[in-house]
Amino acid sequence: MPERPPHILPVIMVSQFAGVSIWFAGNAVLPDLQAGWGLPAETLGDITAAVQLGFIAGTLVFAVTAIADRISPRRIFLACALLGALGNGVTVLLPPALWPLLALRFATGFCLAGIYPVGMKIAAGWYDKDLGRALGYLVGALVGGTALPHLIRGLGQSLPWQEVTLAVSILAAAGGLLMYWTVPDGPYLRPGAVFDPRALLIVFRSGAFRASAFGYFGHMWELYAFWAFVPVIIAAHGLARAAALDVSLWTFAVIGIGMLSCIAGGIIARRWGSAQVAGVQLAASAICCLISPVLFYAPTPVFLAFLVFWGLAVVGDSPQFSALNAQAAPREWVGSALTIANSIGFAISVVSIQLVNWAIEPLGASYVLLLLAPGPVLGLLALRPLLKRKQA
Repeated sequence: MPERPPHILPVIMVSQFAGVSIWFAGNAVLPDLQAGWGLPAETLGDITAAVQLGFIAGTLVFAVTAIADRISPRRIFLACALLGALGNGVTVLLPPALWPLLALRFATGFCLAGIYPVGMKIAAGWYDKDLGRALGYLVGALVGGTALPHLIRGLGQSLPWQEVTLAVSILAAAGGLLMYWTVPDGPYLRPGAVFDPRALLIVFRSGAFRASAFGYFGHMWELYAFWAFVPVIIAAHGLARAAALDVSLWTFAVIGIGMLSCIAGGIIARRWGSAQVAGVQLAASAICCLISPVLFYAPTPVFLAFLVFWGLAVVGDSPQFSALNAQAAPREWVGSALTIANSIGFAISVVSIQLVNWAIEPLGASYVLLLLAPGPVLGLLALRPLLKRKQA
């Protein structure tokens, strides 16, 4: 077995952390853009959905062209990190208009498809049997990187939004350079399977894959909509309770805490199994959705503790569903099955984001997160065959 240098996993984590920081960069500075550009309240859902749609498009393009098999994935990661950083940074030069902003957020999402999944492929080149453990750390890095722009915004309250945006872009570019310079192609790097659209008609015939994929779809209905609207919910609670809250820092805490559950879930899954860990997380998320209207009016410390717990529950099943989908997919269709599941999952997140975006005004911030409950509830029901199989 080839010896793996000890720096490989930490460097890939840091590079992923930095590279994906552009994901919610627009969300972190959106209040400034809304104030300065006169953008409507629903812009939050629109720019988040634009990134998701770009990610879907990028995922499909990378899968169909198999470019990460033709070119070293390190080069793909570097190119996408630099281009994504550029696209994010160019925001500071835009005229105050919505459509150019949406176009750049879409382009950013497209580039993210060459950062997050390609970073996983780079890790797979260095890990063989223990890839599952590494996966928990890498998804944790994704979560932390997604939250990072809110931390930068929170710590730099006096900074213009342009400087916050450029700081995130510089960080993403640095992540790409770090990966390229310090992580060579690993000994287990193998060509991926060529994407075949026919898999859409085949993979869901597998009961195990249906169970894991539909569980994942329920997870995705909740995850990104929750992340996107956390700052709105925190701000609304502060207004309702007349509490002075640092919305950016608390948003970072709620999203970023998910790093811990991703890592811990990976460790626990080695004893309990991925399905059990994912099931517990889905159940916890469902409960959070259902009690959210009551907790919205709780004393502020209780409300914030509740949101932090929700931040732990909402994402800790992500690496477990990645593992379950890979394990349950028919062996000859694994690559295509994962591409299909990821694309459908992110498409579902676009729908839930826009639903919450539309409903938050008529329902109010205290009730709107009830709309996320069907995701984890139905996801948990879909996962039941895998839970029963483990018990048996």
